[in-house]
Amino acid sequence: MVASNEFNPADVTKGDQFTSFNVEDFPVPHGRDEVWRFIALRNLRGLHNGEFAPATAQKINVVAPEGVTSETVAPDDERLGTAGAPADRVAAQAWSSMPEAQVVTVDAEAQLEKPVEITITGAGEGVTSFGATSIHVGHHAEATIVLKYVGSGTHADNVEFVLGDGSQVTVVVDADWENDAVHLSHQIAKVGRDAVLRHNTAIFGGEIVRLAPRVVFDAPGGDAELLGVYFADAGQYFENRLLVDHDVPNCRSRVFYKGALQGATAAQKAEAGSSSRTPEARTCWVGDVLIRKNANNTDTYETNNNLILTEGARADAIPNLEIQTGEIVGAGHAATVGRFDDLELFYLMSRGIPAAEARRLIIRGFFSEVISRIPVESLREDLESRVVDELAKINA
Repeated sequence: MVASNEFNPADVTKGDQFTSFNVEDFPVPHGRDEVWRFIALRNLRGLHNGEFAPATAQKINVVAPEGVTSETVAPDDERLGTAGAPADRVAAQAWSSMPEAQVVTVDAEAQLEKPVEITITGAGEGVTSFGATSIHVGHHAEATIVLKYVGSGTHADNVEFVLGDGSQVTVVVDADWENDAVHLSHQIAKVGRDAVLRHNTAIFGGEIVRLAPRVVFDAPGGDAELLGVYFADAGQYFENRLLVDHDVPNCRSRVFYKGALQGATAAQKAEAGSSSRTPEARTCWVGDVLIRKNANNTDTYETNNNLILTEGARADAIPNLEIQTGEIVGAGHAATVGRFDDLELFYLMSRGIPAAEARRLIIRGFFSEVISRIPVESLREDLESRVVDELAKINA
């Protein structure tokens, strides 16, 4: 029998992962480590082992409508880290190395008519940037936060969202990097009593992009929905690693991500030649949902669908559901990795639609189920346009 004050490995959950603001508290990761086993550490440009290029502060621009304040603060500002500490070495490196951070505050009971627009621009080739963005939404406020990443370079950051009681917050994280960018982001959302979070993610650009959002419920009645889309081409690696931690009763969560992958185009293969190996398109989605012992009446479901469009593409989909109480409304998960549906293609072609156009219609429909839920019309249109641009590369 294990005494109550002794460590019992059976009691450790994914939600109990080690966290710290100090990079020295984390060992240098290796390829066999569970949370790093899908990513090529040698391609992280030293973010994981401290051998990164000269570092600078993140270049951030905030467009704040009335009812919102934005401040550049010192790394020891007491508002930073309110939602939690970094859970991996790269996130801790970003925290330990950043010369400054950004705090964005939405006033209590504010009803924002325009979104808060936050743009982070890469520092450019041969430069590493670090930062933290802390977003605090007051009680019963309603706000949309658009966080966009653009440009080139190597970037690591921590992002937190602290939702006051009764607030309703829509978040859009848009990784629209140039294709030579490397970006690892650790994100935490702390959801207050009866608060509603709608977290949307889009990854279309970058060489390596790894987003790790985590949701924790601070009080009963919270509602969190995490949606995501991603489209990887040859030479790109995108990873979404999520954790929804139900630690209080009467909360709801939904996770729904869709991704598509296509390998090298005909032109890329011809350029590489027979003696060279063309790079693959790679994605990884890991969705962890934890329902702790005292999280009665939890209602949760997570889904990830991946569409392989060509040869030279690989997607890993790993849903995990850990339940410690039987007193729940419902819990489930589903994940698929599949190739193009020839039956759907045949159906459209039998109605006179050319094969190439039929493929495009099916793929656009595949993504529209998620994109249509994003409340910012201009961003919906932009994402749909990016999907069209990606599809134009097929067989190019």
